[in-house]
Amino acid sequence: MASFFDEINRNRINSAILIILFCGLFAAILYLVVWILGGGIFALAIGSMLILIYALFSYFYGHKLVLKVSGAQKADPKQYSFLFATVEGLAAAIQVPTPEIYIINDPNPNAFATGRDRKHACVAVTTGLLTMMNKEELEGVLAHEMSHIQDNDILYMMIAVIFAGVIGIVAALLRNALLFGMLGEDRRGGGMIILIAIVVGILAPIFALLLKFAISRRREYMADANGARLIRDPGALASALKKIQAYTKQPNAKPVRKANEINSALYFSNPLKGGSIMNIFSTHPPIEERIARLQKMY
Repeated sequence: MASFFDEINRNRINSAILIILFCGLFAAILYLVVWILGGGIFALAIGSMLILIYALFSYFYGHKLVLKVSGAQKADPKQYSFLFATVEGLAAAIQVPTPEIYIINDPNPNAFATGRDRKHACVAVTTGLLTMMNKEELEGVLAHEMSHIQDNDILYMMIAVIFAGVIGIVAALLRNALLFGMLGEDRRGGGMIILIAIVVGILAPIFALLLKFAISRRREYMADANGARLIRDPGALASALKKIQAYTKQPNAKPVRKANEINSALYFSNPLKGGSIMNIFSTHPPIEERIARLQKMY
């Protein structure tokens, strides 16, 4: 039977390995593109600079964009006094600044945390979550989200989104270069280079997407374990997941209206209707597995 700390340590190691794989994939693709196109050191420097600008913009303004796209509004402390008290208490327990609190007017029971670091963090919850959960279950969900902030999961997922996006762009440029004849037979290897370009252009975005989803899953397992440890009640978090599972199985269940493929990985549970076609393409672990893991903790 796994302890809280066993689960947390195992998921932290797995997440670090996945981030290293992400960085390695990106570096390999960038080097290959420069080699194929024959741009040399100058092209590599320009490409790296553009990527750095993109990363900095995402780091400083990405969370504001996420909140805006999600339709989140700042919560009124008087109207949501219990929510504020719970978040403030959890923040004090893990010794991080109290994050800004937002409300999303949506019947789907869900929540997410975002921001660039612990000092610039936000927690958003849907009205559906506040309506459906009792105090202990709501505390469990909020503990999960506060664990994301404590463990810098916000930064992990921002890195994943940035690299997945850039890898997709680079691969698309490579495919376009092939289609428009920029990779002729006379350029460094002829047919073999064209074959490599085709493989990279098709497979790189798929690998990047799978790695992003895998990083998200590992962080969800870790936040479940850390959140359960924080409130010392795995059953409350498991109960919240059971209610969400029951909601999603209803024939009239609605996805989060303003959730999309970009911000879906941030939510407490998959906010998209019906999830993905295959489990491997889902940003979230199966709810059944999350419940089973919580029930095995002590």
